[in-house]
Amino acid sequence: MSFPPVYGPHSRALILGSWPSPKSWAMGFYYGHPNNRFWPLLASLTGEAVPAREDIEAKRGLILRHNLALWDVLASCTIEGASDASIRDAVPEDITALLAKAPIEAVFCNGAAAHKLYTQYMQPVSGIPAVRLPSTSPANAAWQMDRLREAWGKALGPYLR
Repeated sequence: MSFPPVYGPHSRALILGSWPSPKSWAMGFYYGHPNNRFWPLLASLTGEAVPAREDIEAKRGLILRHNLALWDVLASCTIEGASDASIRDAVPEDITALLAKAPIEAVFCNGAAAHKLYTQYMQPVSGIPAVRLPSTSPANAAWQMDRLREAWGKALGPYLR
C-alpha cells in the first residue's frame, strides 16, 4: 500500500503523484529523493522555508496550511525502481473516500504518469478533470526550477492560502 493521504478540512486542491520512489519509501513520506524539487518548489510558491528532508511533520504542515492535499494515484503496483514507465498491475486508491472527507475542488498531477493514471482510474469516479503539471522529479531535467515555479504557480495559485 502507498502512503496515506495528507489532507484537512480546508484542503481544496489535491496534488497527486503516481507511486512513491524507492527514496520516498526509505524516508517514509512523499517526495523523499534529495534531488526531487517538490518541497523546494512548494516552499517557494507559499513563501515558506523549505522543510528539512527528514521533517515529515513540517512537510505535512506546509501542505495543510495552504489548503492542499497530497496523495498518490496508486494504492499498489509492480514497478522497477522509480521508473513510472515500468508500472504494471496498477491498483488505484479509493478517491471517493478522500472526497467524502475533504472539500477538494481541483486535482493537479505531478507529471505525465500521474495524469495518465488519474485520468484512467480516478477521474471517472471523481468527475474532476485534472491539470497535468510538469514533474518535479530529477529525471525531468528539461524543466529548471524557474519554469516549474511559473507552471505550478499559475495552476495552484488560486487555491493556495
